[in-house]
Amino acid sequence: MQSHASGVNVLPAPPEATQPQNELGRRVAEIRKARGMSLRSLATAAGVSSSFLSQLENGRTNASVSSLRKVAAALGLTPAQLLDDGITHTAGVLRAADRPTIPLDGGEKFVLSLPPLRQLEVYAGTFLPGATTGPDPYVHGSSQEMFVVTSGSVLLELDGTDYSMHKGDSIEYLSSVPHRVMNPYSTSAEVLWINSPPTPDEVSADGSAGSHTI
Repeated sequence: MQSHASGVNVLPAPPEATQPQNELGRRVAEIRKARGMSLRSLATAAGVSSSFLSQLENGRTNASVSSLRKVAAALGLTPAQLLDDGITHTAGVLRAADRPTIPLDGGEKFVLSLPPLRQLEVYAGTFLPGATTGPDPYVHGSSQEMFVVTSGSVLLELDGTDYSMHKGDSIEYLSSVPHRVMNPYSTSAEVLWINSPPTPDEVSADGSAGSHTI
């Protein structure tokens, strides 16, 4: 792996916040049971292990961005719907406190593009020191993706190369290129992901296609 970063102080990830992951796990379990699906059948449909899904439902682990997409697709939902189906998007205003939240490893990712917005897929992210989007790079469809750092600094791993990104920096790439974000710095960071068009297909890093997602 090639790195363009220097002088990076790597810190251990802080303890994970349990409330968001407990809420997500509870919703996954409720929706799975409402669909009449066993834990094993949902795990198989989502391409994740039964042990991971059990831990997620019981609030003992977070879902990475990739695994969240897979579980949502297997339930016939978008990630935003899985996170919170009670969100309303009145007059285009989405309050910060009402954003559906994806718990990350030491950070959070917020859904900004709620229905009826169809032309863009937009997320905001907060990365505490040591936070990542997950242990592995992920892909989703083949849309044009713009990644923007709005505060602090992060590393963007893109197709095996690490890019040190600082406030105001941006980079464009196809969402079909394996990528992930991590914060090895000593201060928190905030970022944006913007996809056009929204990515309709869940595709794993090995190139196999999955179900429809946002």
